[in-house]
Amino acid sequence: MPVIVIDSSEETMLEISNLALPLDAGLEGRQAEKLVRRAAARALNIPPSDITEIRLLKRSVDARKKHDVHFVATLAIELTGGAKAEAAAIEAAALRKGAANVKAHRSYEPLQVPQVGAPRQAQDEPRPIVVGTGPAGLFCALYLARAGLRPLVVERGAAVDERMAAVDAFNAGEPLDPHTNIQYGEGGAGTFSDGKLTTNIKSPWAQHVLHLFVEAGAPEEILWQAKPHIGTDLLVDIVRNIRKQIEQAGGEVHFNTQLTALHFENGRLTQAEITRFATQSEPVTELIPASRVVLACGHSARDTFELVRDAGVRMEQKPFSVGVRIEHPQQLINRSQYGKAADHPALGAADYKLSMHLRPQKGEEQGRGVYTFCMCPGGEVVCAASEPEGVVVNGMSRFARDGQNANSALLVGVGPEDFDGEDPLAGINLQREMEQAAYRTAVAAAGEPYQAPAQTVGDFLAHRAGGPSKQVKPTYARGVAWCNLHECLPPFVARAMEQALPQLDRRLHGFADPQAVLTGVETRSSSPVRIVRGKNMQAQLAAASVSDCVQDEVLSTAQLVPAPASSGTQDQARAKTQAAPESSAAANRQSADVAALEPETGLYPCGEGAGYAGGIMSAACDGLRVASALVEGLQRK
Repeated sequence: MPVIVIDSSEETMLEISNLALPLDAGLEGRQAEKLVRRAAARALNIPPSDITEIRLLKRSVDARKKHDVHFVATLAIELTGGAKAEAAAIEAAALRKGAANVKAHRSYEPLQVPQVGAPRQAQDEPRPIVVGTGPAGLFCALYLARAGLRPLVVERGAAVDERMAAVDAFNAGEPLDPHTNIQYGEGGAGTFSDGKLTTNIKSPWAQHVLHLFVEAGAPEEILWQAKPHIGTDLLVDIVRNIRKQIEQAGGEVHFNTQLTALHFENGRLTQAEITRFATQSEPVTELIPASRVVLACGHSARDTFELVRDAGVRMEQKPFSVGVRIEHPQQLINRSQYGKAADHPALGAADYKLSMHLRPQKGEEQGRGVYTFCMCPGGEVVCAASEPEGVVVNGMSRFARDGQNANSALLVGVGPEDFDGEDPLAGINLQREMEQAAYRTAVAAAGEPYQAPAQTVGDFLAHRAGGPSKQVKPTYARGVAWCNLHECLPPFVARAMEQALPQLDRRLHGFADPQAVLTGVETRSSSPVRIVRGKNMQAQLAAASVSDCVQDEVLSTAQLVPAPASSGTQDQARAKTQAAPESSAAANRQSADVAALEPETGLYPCGEGAGYAGGIMSAACDGLRVASALVEGLQRK
């Protein structure tokens, strides 16, 4: 729907929410504008001519009744009578009984970044180091650069253009590049995804993330879409632009450069070892002074997790989820979600989100959560391996979402009770075992290296290898090997999927269609570890007592709290994150005092890899949050 602007001289505006709009209001042109204007005027009980400006703030699809699929919008409205007329409209709306809500509109206030760089440079302090250029690392580095701290950013993979070439080569059958692939490189794993900007957290940083994305070239519609997404094709340019903004603000970004060691003295970070990889020469290792390192390495940086553990940093096992990708014809999903309205041009490709909680099975204390995740309308299943002889799948969509297939992860929650041993990294062993089993299973079924094992839903439920689907052509670029997925999935995961598929089909007709395709395995939905951090956002060394560290999960006022893996909701099944409400000003001051008293190690775990986010939005929010905490710590000194 176009944004209608007639006269924007007045700053005061009304906000109308929960406003029903017909689907035609989502089209381009004057007729759509008239439909929006009439609906807004009707809600305010005024003539349409009294409205001088309309801004679209939010829009979603209400498809609960298939015979009445429509949009629900939030609008900012300016009236000819100015502030007096708007106050009267609010008062009148309060007296009427109607579906729409009316209140005064508060405009977006841009992110303010304090300037702290000059004193640090005068004292010749080491520049902060940011490890990783996923959403957490990029947004953290951008904040630090704009604060004048000239961060040094290191990324083990290549810059985005070289990375695209490496991914395309692997998709075409070339050998796996262990340094640059769908998991590693500029933009992180999220670059090759649907680019979803939805999140279940209620973070004050979220609005800033969206506006910073727009500043970097994202379409402005992400500011008003209820389920905003960017798409891989646009994300490539956007992450490049964010990197250029970091450099223009004084930061440096080094690609093909990996953190390989951390050195502490008396509980405080003093040095970081980085290794530079060049194609035509041997790696070069350098030891550099470091007093503040932001660790935003992503959920697949297994060797980085090992070096953090070996450096004596406190880590713990974390619930996560594993499973497969499920593909359907996109038209099937459209019809199931929108009914007869499925072909309306204002709707586009439909999505879905399903979750359920299973009853406990033999030997289980509680049932497992099964859910869909990272649903990619009109998308494709991608080759997401990052280690030799292991198969990993993920999903992505382009901005247009115009592919023939829809795909989503179908995941089962796992937790420490499923891991072998007490090592904080035991969850990685489960991931790796599944990935290597998928590789072996596909090869044993006459597949080529890095082809993915696949099976139709009908054959999976019947426990037979079967053959190709008659309706769905798999989109996995290196091809699939038709086989029995029970051979590469842990039995408890396969059983949970068997139980869940028919039940999820009752919620979304066609979800368990016998010709839908399952492609394995998806193991990288979130990090299997958490690097423990305190209220000051800094990691703690294992030698420190628990009382020395007030854990971030317990006391943070805008915290991201990991949920248990056994629940049936999407957040709980995946151990995703949720936000606690903002506390009072007094509680905030008390929380800041606690942070000031905590031990300062200088290591800041950040984002999804560290266990504090679950997706692009929450990771980017955590990047800004950690950067803000780092800057506040400097201001206190």
